[in-house]
Amino acid sequence: MLALSGCKGGVLDPKGQIGADEKYLIIVATVLMLIVVIPVIAMTIYFAWKYRDGRDQEIYAPKWAHSNKIEAVVWTIPIIIVVILGVITWQSTQELDPYKPLEGKGEHLTVEVVSLNWKWLFIYPEQGIATVNELVFPANVPVQYKITSESTMNSFFIPQLGSQIYSMAGMETKLHLIADEPGTFKGFSANYSGAGFTGMKFNAIATPTQADFDAWVNKVKNTGSALTKQTYVELAKPSEYDPVKYYASVDKDMFHSIVMKYMQAHGSHGAMQHAMPEHSAHKGHSEDEE
Repeated sequence: MLALSGCKGGVLDPKGQIGADEKYLIIVATVLMLIVVIPVIAMTIYFAWKYRDGRDQEIYAPKWAHSNKIEAVVWTIPIIIVVILGVITWQSTQELDPYKPLEGKGEHLTVEVVSLNWKWLFIYPEQGIATVNELVFPANVPVQYKITSESTMNSFFIPQLGSQIYSMAGMETKLHLIADEPGTFKGFSANYSGAGFTGMKFNAIATPTQADFDAWVNKVKNTGSALTKQTYVELAKPSEYDPVKYYASVDKDMFHSIVMKYMQAHGSHGAMQHAMPEHSAHKGHSEDEE
C-alpha cells in the first residue's frame, strides 16, 4: 500500500468522463471476480494448513462421492457472475464506443493524429496548424481524434483521459475524449513499434479556457514553420526523442493524403494498387469510413 501511494497519472486517476467511466468498469469487474477468487485463496490456505504433513489427527477421509449442494454452489455462482459481467460488458461496449461522439458536451474540436517513427504529429485542420509531440486542447471541450500511421502500427493512449486506439497505415480510426479539468497529462504509444518506441511520448495539455487555447494557436502561427508535403517527407524519417515542434501552416488535405497514399499507384506498391484508378481508391476510402 505504501509503494502504491506514489502511483498517479494512470487509468485509476481519471481526469475526463471517458476515463472515469472506464475506472468504474474496471473496479466493478474486479470486485465481481474477487467474489470467486478470495474464497478460493482462503480455502486453499486453510486446507493446506489443516491437512499438512505431520498432523495425523486430521486425516482426510470423506465418506461421500458426490454432493448436490456443493455442485450447485460450484456452478451457480460462476454462472451468475459471468452473466452479470456479460451484461455490463455489453452495455459499456455501446456507451464507451470510441467512435461515438460525446453527447451533450457541445461542438467537438477535431485533431488529426499521425504516428511516425518515433514521434507524434498532431494536425489541427480547423486552425490550420500542426505540432510534433505536443497536444493542446481546451478543458471541458470534447475532442474528436482522427488517427492514422505513416508506417508501423502504434496505439494512441492518454491513460487519464480514457480509451486507447490503434493507428494503422492506410486506415483511419477515431476516438472521442474530453478533459474535465485543466492540466498536463502524459500520452504515449501503447504498442511496441521498434527501437525508438520508449521515446514516443507527448504531453496532452488541457488549457483552462478557450481563450488560453486560442492564445496558444496564435503562438504556433507566429513561431512555427510551414508543413508541406515536401517537409513532411523529412519529418517522416525515423528519429528518436524529438523535441516539440510547431508548424504555422499545413498543406490542405495533408492527413487525407497520408491515409490514401497506400491506396494509390506508386511504382512497386503492387499490381492491384497500380491498376486501381484514382476515383476507385477514393470511393473505397469513403465506404470504409462509412
